[in-house]
Amino acid sequence: MLKKTPIITEPQKNAFFETEKRFFKTETLIKSMSEPIKRVSHKTGFSPGSLVHIGEKKTEHVKIHIIDYSPDSLQEIDAQKIEETFPFKDKTTISWIDITGLHDKNIMEKIGENFDIHSLVLEDILNTEHRPKIEEFETRLFITLKMISFDEKKKKLLFEQVSLLLGPNFVISFQEKEGDVFDPLRERIRKEKSRTRAMGADYLGYALIDVIVDHYFLVLEKIGEKIEKLEEELMREPKQKTLKEIYAMKRELISLRKAVWPLREVISRIERTEHTIIKKKTGIYFRDLYDHIIQIIDTIETSREMVSGMVELYLSSLSNRMNEVMKTLTIIATIFIPLTFIAGVYGMNFKFMPELEWPLGYYTIGIVMLIVAGTLVVYFKRKKWI
Repeated sequence: MLKKTPIITEPQKNAFFETEKRFFKTETLIKSMSEPIKRVSHKTGFSPGSLVHIGEKKTEHVKIHIIDYSPDSLQEIDAQKIEETFPFKDKTTISWIDITGLHDKNIMEKIGENFDIHSLVLEDILNTEHRPKIEEFETRLFITLKMISFDEKKKKLLFEQVSLLLGPNFVISFQEKEGDVFDPLRERIRKEKSRTRAMGADYLGYALIDVIVDHYFLVLEKIGEKIEKLEEELMREPKQKTLKEIYAMKRELISLRKAVWPLREVISRIERTEHTIIKKKTGIYFRDLYDHIIQIIDTIETSREMVSGMVELYLSSLSNRMNEVMKTLTIIATIFIPLTFIAGVYGMNFKFMPELEWPLGYYTIGIVMLIVAGTLVVYFKRKKWI
């Protein structure tokens, strides 16, 4: 036989949606909307191309790491000054210049002048609130995207903007803070006969994006674990805290979708571009990367649907718990109805009641009441009501 689906009454729905509205007004509107507006407002009134860092300052010191390589050579440098990067602009080898820290205006101006970076591109690098995008110039490609990680302690997602500038023989990466997902790529570059060492700067740019996208899968695994935990909690014992965690998860998935969805357009545009920097033999790798992004987007959409379904599961769980309580109270009340009747009859103050004069009348009535209660309990168990 099919189990009946718990019926959610209109008062329950109305009470739930009122809670939902209050929750969004206090947390989503205040936290999620006001903070970005404050950050962007710092740039109001400046001319286009003005170098103003928008976002949180995530590191005190700017660090510059250079990896210069060819199939037969490898050189790694921790530069102390930005001027040390200038000779790598025109070298025949491939150079990866990794800059960590975006708050120093002087450094950004100097690297912009030396590597022919447009002021509007520098402005976009310093604005960490950008959505993923690509811009094509005559001898440069500029790409910005989000690097996402999962904080194990706080159990939440962390977003960091990464900007890439691709030139004919170099790639400059701009990061907000120390710590990234590029260590596997660095190890591949250090191997003599690796594919990365044999390819050009366009492949290095692809490899950087590929490592970031591959890390999205790890993030989605963590999110999947959180969703499973929430589902178990909903089935076991849903609380108000559980509902808040569901909405926190919804906000994280929305942020994740905003970070990944535009990247599909970026990679598609690179795949179709006829820019001189992107060689034909590298195009196949970007096609594979595009497939990975589509897979990630599908997973995000599935997770969003699951989290949205948790709201109905939460209401169903509350309804089931209420039904269990009402069933228990109804069974107790049903058992005591005949006992109350018997006690009421012999509690009447009539003068002539034959049983009142019996020596064993009290014990007899007590035994009768026990038999009636026991009979009802056995009947309910046979019906599987208890």
